Parts: sequence; C-alpha cells; structure tokens
Amino acid sequence: QSCRRPAGQRARQEPGSGGLPEGVEYIPTRKKAKNPMKPVGVAWYSLYARTRLGYLFYQRQVKKARERYPQGHSMPQPYCFPGVKILPIPVLSNNYSYLVIDTGSGQAAVIDPSDPLAVQAAIEQEGVMLEAIFCTHKHWDHSGGNEALWQKHNSCRVYGSALDAIPQLTNPLADREKVSVGCLTFEALATPGHTVGHMVYVLDGAPFGSPPCLFSGDLLFLAGCGRPFEGSPETMLASLDVAMGLGEDTLLWPGHEYALECLTFASLLELDNSALEQKLQWAVQQRQEKRSTCPSTLGEEQTYNPFLRTHQPELQEALGLWQGMGEDPDAFRARVLKEVRRRKDLYQAT
Repeated sequence: QSCRRPAGQRARQEPGSGGLPEGVEYIPTRKKAKNPMKPVGVAWYSLYARTRLGYLFYQRQVKKARERYPQGHSMPQPYCFPGVKILPIPVLSNNYSYLVIDTGSGQAAVIDPSDPLAVQAAIEQEGVMLEAIFCTHKHWDHSGGNEALWQKHNSCRVYGSALDAIPQLTNPLADREKVSVGCLTFEALATPGHTVGHMVYVLDGAPFGSPPCLFSGDLLFLAGCGRPFEGSPETMLASLDVAMGLGEDTLLWPGHEYALECLTFASLLELDNSALEQKLQWAVQQRQEKRSTCPSTLGEEQTYNPFLRTHQPELQEALGLWQGMGEDPDAFRARVLKEVRRRKDLYQAT
C-alpha cells in the first residue's frame, strides 16, 4: 500500500513544518476544521465531556461540517468479503462511522454514529436493517447520533461500556463479551485510557474468509493513538498491547482520518524508517485525491506507528531515552509512550 512519486520530483516544504521526508510533496490544503479536542486543558475537557455545553459544541460542529463537506470529508472505499460489507462513512471534519452489513440477511450494525443523518442515508442507500449501535466511548463526536438512530430504529440496541456516560445505552458490555448481529460476531475489548470506559470492537472475519477487523475508535489511528484524557501512560500502553495481541493481519478501522498528520509527525522522530517514508508518500497521494486511508493492518502499524514502537531501540534512541538499571521493561515502555505523546501534543499545538 504505497505509492512513490516519479523520479526526480522534488519535495516542497510547508513553511514551519520542519520538512518532509525525501520524495514527499507538500500539498496545500484549506484551513482545517477545528478539532473539538484541540484546545485541550482540564477545564475545557471537563466542559466538553461532562456538560451540555459539549453537546451544543458538537451540534455546531455537525452543522458546519455538513455545510463544508456535503459529500463527506473523504471518498471511502467499501470493503466486501463473501457475506459481509464494511462501509466507512465520513462524518464531521475527520471522523469515521462504519456500517457493517451481513449481506445475507440484510442486518447491519453501525460503529460510532457521529452524524445520524449521514448514517441514516447510508442505511437507506444500502437497504439494510439497523440492529445494533456499537459505541467506543462517550465523546460526542462518536456518540452524538445514538439517540436519533435509536428512536428511528425501534429494534436497535446500543452497546458500550457502562463506565462511560454513553447516550441511550441499552446493553452495557463487559470486557471480552460477544454480540451477534445476523451472522456477524463482534467482540468487545476494554481499552481504557482515552476515556475510562473506552472499548474497541473486533469483527470475527473467519466465517467470511477475511482477517479480523478492529474498529478502534480513539484508541488507535493510522500512525497514531488517542490522548489519555482519563488514564495514565501505563493504562494506555496496556490497552495498546491488547489491540496488538489481535494479530498482524487484523484490519484497522480507526475513528478519525488523521493519517497525514500522524505520519508526518512520526517521520520527524524516525528519519531513516523506510516503511514510514513509503507510507507517508502513499498517504499524501490518497489525501490529495480526498481518498480515505482506511484500513491499514496491525502488522503495518508496527513498522511506523511510534505509539506501537515503544520497544524499539531506534525510537528510544531518537527520543534520548534509555532503560534504567532495574527498571521494569513495561514501565520503561510507558515512559517512552509518555514522551511520544508529549511531543505529539506539542506538534499539534504549533
């Protein structure tokens, strides 16, 4: 999944970007829409996640995104296997919802229905019955459409963790609990850190001859991971390890289109990572054409995602970190993760 630019084509640098790897061309874009998590601070996060002000802010974001991106922020590519179809739905300025369809029965589940109108349009276009909403966490840009869709689809159930204040939650899930929708089987995995009750969902691909599919919400992005708003680096590391235990062929379907930003940041940490350079070139072309970068695989992610490379000496050395005498290996990895997160936050703030 890579695309090199023609030989001899020189890279152009964005002013103040710190430079891109050789062969990567900077593509000017319009000013990015605001990310509700960008003005981070304890007070702002509390207002966004725990008060009605956050919901009103979310509604404003939805309205602006519908006006700015009437066809969505990206052109997604549906994935089809015998008996199952996965349809990414681009919503807000960079979120993804996912409609997962059992093509035999016409039953479907949706993951993180941020914009209920966009999700409902996809349901009607596909002609399917919505049986389940799987919500990864409580943040409005992932859960804001729950109520409207639940009211419209009477038999639909809303799944998620009871530890998060998920709107319209009807069926709280425990770690490793499984849910069937038609012939689809989803397993919920508790992955706290971004929020205390964050969950990811794994679609069993075996009955369809496909790899497992990880719908990761804000735990894991292409080349990135979510901020540990309600957890420690140790908590987030443990959750990332849970995801990585799923196997290298697992398809990663993240909650946001952050690939270009995350890959560019990662390239500033590891200057000689050929897999990273290649993936960044590919992502630049995808985004130039407004194409989605989903999915990647967990095997790929281990070669360039700094949040999954805390055990790699190359990254540790680049960060200027060394394991202390007698220091527990996982404690050291958490320290590496904390430093990567710190640098990513500073990068986003510039």
